Amino acid sequence: MPKRRMKLKKGLRLAVVLLLALGAGSWWYFGRPDGQDARHLQLYGNVDIREIDLVFNNSEHIDELLVQEGDRVLKGQLLATLHRERIQAEVAAAEARVAARKAALARLETGSRPEEVRQARANVAAARARLSDAQVTYDRIRVLLKDQVVPQQTVDDAKANLNTTRADLDVAQEALALAVQGPRLEDIEEARALLKAEEAQLQLAREVLKDTELFAPVAGIIRNRILEPGDMVSPQKPVLTLAMINPVWVRSYAPEGYLGKLVPGMLADVSTDSYPDKTYPGWIGYVSPTAEFTPKNVETPELRTRLVYQVRVYVCNPQDELRLGMPATVTIPLDQPKPQPGHTVPDCATAVMD
Repeated sequence: MPKRRMKLKKGLRLAVVLLLALGAGSWWYFGRPDGQDARHLQLYGNVDIREIDLVFNNSEHIDELLVQEGDRVLKGQLLATLHRERIQAEVAAAEARVAARKAALARLETGSRPEEVRQARANVAAARARLSDAQVTYDRIRVLLKDQVVPQQTVDDAKANLNTTRADLDVAQEALALAVQGPRLEDIEEARALLKAEEAQLQLAREVLKDTELFAPVAGIIRNRILEPGDMVSPQKPVLTLAMINPVWVRSYAPEGYLGKLVPGMLADVSTDSYPDKTYPGWIGYVSPTAEFTPKNVETPELRTRLVYQVRVYVCNPQDELRLGMPATVTIPLDQPKPQPGHTVPDCATAVMD
């Protein structure tokens, strides 16, 4: 019995030592999140892309659609056009109004023509001559009235004619003064303001005409052709869906233990099962400030209850090999220098791993 007890105690001691050793090893390996290598962090996720719903900033019927689904397009490429006859007529009318306002302003700024001034001087001279004649006539009739040769009514008529010709002279002299001085400054400023208003209307009409053409804002692939020629469009109704192909990004999730080691701008490698021998240079573009549960469609039931932080890793895709939803593996070297505040964000021309 003593020997059996001795063996039992030794067996218990050995089991305790083994359990302690196993616990220490497990703590060393599993104490770090996901049992990762301390020099690298490996994350898993899916490729995501940004899409743009392209709309016309106008309301009109579609005239032409120049692209099909799956077409690669360049930035600034013409994709579709609207019927433009009505808008072209509006532009022509606005151009005519601007031309009329310019002519009116030029007339005021030029002032009176020499011929107009000479005409005004001639009118003054003619008014003076008529006044002189009326004065002589009135004086003669007054003499005849004393001799009772003419009635009083004749004298009154001659006096009225004298006053009228004197007023005509005043009018002619004022007209001459206006012709010499030219238009008022207020009239010129009003004409300038009216010209600016018409020019603004013309610019607006031309912008509306430009809005009959739809251009690609960035390079990408036409993913969806929503409307067809003849359909009525509006600024609230998308015509095409454009998928941006470069850069794309991988939506992955990092455990809390690594949150302090991940900084936007850090470089990363991305690989996929479709191209196992190829890696794509990328960089961390976003680390979520809030935790969330691991997405239920990518992890086991045990991991679904763990809180993780979303990490977006942007990756260059010049050959269009990374597609929407493709599973991807992200490897982030943790021993690389952390980008400092105010650093230049990497792009596809600079994101090259050392």
